[in-house]
Amino acid sequence: MLLPREGRRKLETPFLPQPLSCPESMMAWSLVFLSVVLLSAFPGPSAGGHPMPKLADRKMCADEECSHPISMAVALQDYVAPDCRFLTIYQGQVVYVFSKLKGRGRLFWGGSVQGDYYGDGAARLGYFPSSIVREDQTLRPAKTDVKTDIWDFYCQ
Repeated sequence: MLLPREGRRKLETPFLPQPLSCPESMMAWSLVFLSVVLLSAFPGPSAGGHPMPKLADRKMCADEECSHPISMAVALQDYVAPDCRFLTIYQGQVVYVFSKLKGRGRLFWGGSVQGDYYGDGAARLGYFPSSIVREDQTLRPAKTDVKTDIWDFYCQ
């Protein structure tokens, strides 16, 4: 049975925002656009990795994937990495060389170092000047010419 219109209670509805007027709407969208532009131009630490400029277009490796070390070398001096593509190395530290850049990057090799003790942490990977190490032992010949890609110079 329906009550007469006067006896019915008006149902309360949740707050619904009023549509913005044209100038307010334009300003709101402008702020959203500006926020998107700023966030994409200046990503924070949680934004993930990013590609860095390539040091070379080609590299020499022991295999197609550059997964086997070419040689073992010993650092002759300390080297502090200038950015995330490079490897900080300390004098006397053993470096496993996985690649040797060619062309404009020929002065840099790619490799890894471990902490002071085996299992001291994950191996660090990166590039370093070939002039700061002495190759002590060749493990496999670097006979495979490989094209570098964006992942070779990607920073986390």
